[in-house]
Amino acid sequence: MGRLSKKHKAALKAYDVEKSFNLKDAAEIVKKITYTKFNASVDIDVRLGVDPKQANQMVRGVASLPHGIGKEVRVLVLASPDKEADAKANGADYFGLDEYVSKIEGGWFDIDVIICTPDVMGKVGKLGRILGPRGLMPNPKSGTVTTDIGKAVKEVKAGKIDFKVDKTGIIHTTIGKVGFTPDQLAENATELLQVLNRLKPSSSKGTYFRSIHISSTMSPSVKIEKSSVQGI
Repeated sequence: MGRLSKKHKAALKAYDVEKSFNLKDAAEIVKKITYTKFNASVDIDVRLGVDPKQANQMVRGVASLPHGIGKEVRVLVLASPDKEADAKANGADYFGLDEYVSKIEGGWFDIDVIICTPDVMGKVGKLGRILGPRGLMPNPKSGTVTTDIGKAVKEVKAGKIDFKVDKTGIIHTTIGKVGFTPDQLAENATELLQVLNRLKPSSSKGTYFRSIHISSTMSPSVKIEKSSVQGI
């Protein structure tokens, strides 16, 4: 491990790194130990007692965070022309089909979420090798392949996030910004954790929530006391 910066060392001295905290207290600590000049993202890491290599233990889903994530989410809708008015009316940043398929093939990725209709999946599917590694591939399970374009765009803009356990069994996602209040961060985290709890695979044995940590983009992580989280 490389040498710690002065700010990082100061952050580690500001709280007991061995102790677990409830979500609100942890959020207050993260705000206190973040020294960035920009409004850094606050992330949560949840280690689950699952084996992602087993198809029946893959944990994937969506959560609608009550306070959003504090970021303007850029949405592209890939659909036939008759869906464009609906996409535009509900706040999509870009909408079309062949033009944007070509732009993506040419290396354009100024977007955060792609939503499409089932009837264009033939064209979108060909982009899988490009979009998959970037986490941009539309998926029915996350609500991004749908006939109700307006609803999908509105939900994503309002704070709906898509998450998936990685190959090490960890869910890593953003739950807000350092500029949020501790209550807002705690409520967003609680919503995500409750959704994860509902998604627990029946084949998962032993402890499901192995550990929970929150941190900002540049801060050390703060451990969450699992028993303090309502509904898990």
